[in-house]
Amino acid sequence: MSSATDSTASGPPLSKTAYVLERLRREIADGLIKPGTSLRQTDVAKRYGVSPTPVREAFRLLEAEGALNYESHRGATVKDMTPQEIEDLHLLRSEVEGLATALAVERMEDAALDRIRAAHQDLNDAIEAGDQSRLPVLNRALHFAIYEAGSSLVALQAASLWAFVPPRMTIWKDEKNARSLSDDHRRIIDALERGDPYDARRSMAEHILHAARLRRNTPPPA
Repeated sequence: MSSATDSTASGPPLSKTAYVLERLRREIADGLIKPGTSLRQTDVAKRYGVSPTPVREAFRLLEAEGALNYESHRGATVKDMTPQEIEDLHLLRSEVEGLATALAVERMEDAALDRIRAAHQDLNDAIEAGDQSRLPVLNRALHFAIYEAGSSLVALQAASLWAFVPPRMTIWKDEKNARSLSDDHRRIIDALERGDPYDARRSMAEHILHAARLRRNTPPPA
């Protein structure tokens, strides 16, 4: 069972508030918690194995970021986004995640590059196997293997933006989309392997905007 003392792959054990914040961000980003969902402090605390206090603090932080509407006596609701807000979000992500990728080139260690290659292979294997349920999670793992190779601070900012993204399962359900996005990943990794921060940054930014176009053209799940 997960606990508030779990450690991440790249850092020390999280504080209880940071642990709750990270789990909520991931579950919102992965579509496990959908827009419009009401969240009660006591329910989240029980599910995550913490007291209500760090849940309340995490709710307040997510409210400040714009991901939740929060009232202390009524709980929190995950915000939905307008089409314009989603477009703006992807523009912001392209800048932040492009920067994160450029920093990864400049600070890359061999072990980090091996993790990135392995994450890319895992994603491609799942595409070949038609394992759609795992693709959003594996996609996130690849992206953050890249970002965390550069700057934990910038990676944290990227993670906060991912909490706003509507569930990504929709675009990954289409095999053509999945293969096209994987081709983008290959170009990004090529730039990482060449040690070219400018091409890496450009390729990541283009990939984020490519995903945004695919999302606009993909119908929501039934």
